[in-house]
Amino acid sequence: MSEKNGQDNRREARVTTALPVDLGGGGAGMTRDVSASGIFFEIDATYALGSAITFTVKLDTPGGPVNLNCEGEIVRIEPRGPKVGVAVKITESAMEAVS
Repeated sequence: MSEKNGQDNRREARVTTALPVDLGGGGAGMTRDVSASGIFFEIDATYALGSAITFTVKLDTPGGPVNLNCEGEIVRIEPRGPKVGVAVKITESAMEAVS
């Protein structure tokens, strides 16, 4: 994700939103923004740049709760006080109704 002349060159529009993220045994976090191809969230755990990550975003919809199960690659890491900001390029995702 590069910037040129102060312009953001991301392909998809981002939506600022706070949604819970579950990293399985690796902890939990909260999204800051989401797009069709990526997500940025803050977590307590530490990951390495370029590593694979699996996570679930919890969504409340009019039809009931839904999990968005995702796999991706970490493309940026930002220290954010006691937490770490992680930007992930989503490579696979699937919706799953929560019963």
